[in-house]
Amino acid sequence: MGNPPHQPQPGAQAGLPACARHPDRQTALSCTRCGRPACPECLVEASVGFQCVDCVREGNRGVRRPTTVAGAALASKPVLVPVLVGLNAVMYAITALLARDPMSNENSDLFHALSAYAPSIAAGQWWRVVTAGFLHFGLLHLVVNMVALWFLRDLELLLGKVRFGVVYLVSVVGGSVGTYLFSALGTEGAGASGAIYGLLGGLLVAVIRLKQDRHALMQVVGVIALNLAFSVAIPQISLLAHLGGLVIGAVLTAGMLYAPAARRTLWQSLVVAGVLVVLAVAFAVRTPQINEQVFCPEPTTGVCYQVLG
Repeated sequence: MGNPPHQPQPGAQAGLPACARHPDRQTALSCTRCGRPACPECLVEASVGFQCVDCVREGNRGVRRPTTVAGAALASKPVLVPVLVGLNAVMYAITALLARDPMSNENSDLFHALSAYAPSIAAGQWWRVVTAGFLHFGLLHLVVNMVALWFLRDLELLLGKVRFGVVYLVSVVGGSVGTYLFSALGTEGAGASGAIYGLLGGLLVAVIRLKQDRHALMQVVGVIALNLAFSVAIPQISLLAHLGGLVIGAVLTAGMLYAPAARRTLWQSLVVAGVLVVLAVAFAVRTPQINEQVFCPEPTTGVCYQVLG
């Protein structure tokens, strides 16, 4: 990259105009685009000559930056995924320390206060549907989910940080809805699995939208099918949470990838709003049903009693 032309010696500057941005500096130089006087500090090398910083800034406004099919700016590495991995790891470490047992961190009071426990949610602690997605039953549960999240990191590059974050968080809620609607009332749920399955659903949509070959499509379908099979075979795994996250993630990603380019942001926002409304209605319908069956005088600690009919 070249350097701006040198100023004449101070003795030869008598009668020279002042820099447009620095009136106290005389200069013999000027912008090749607008012609205004400019000191060396205000000049930037352009394709032809040197231009002032104002002209360079104005010119860059008209340059369309390349984006993905979702409307995200091109990026070389994920930013949000490492943050989410770190947040999940921190929550595990805190609950393990409070429980004084790294393999049974679910024994801590904080874990029970934030997990997805339907009677406590129905009693008004709605935030559990989100906070439960950052808790895990033991170290193995955490590692499996975080490794899966890391392998799905390229989806952040396609969607962008904000859209990826929306898919992740709303899929967590979608997983909680699945257990809230259909699981036994005494079930305590936790884990990022709803979000992971939401991202898997999003990956499936992305493969179809980007028209990848049949081999890539079958690989994604196979991974989803295998994981769902494990969910059915292992009683401790919540199939309902996985299915809820999978459906929500697929719907959200479809709305983001298939939105018309001309009004992309509007359509994407409408899809997200529509999904949130559906989830809110599901909770509103289910909550009075739970409260008819269970009474929780201490919802934070999960002290609840069955209502006798």
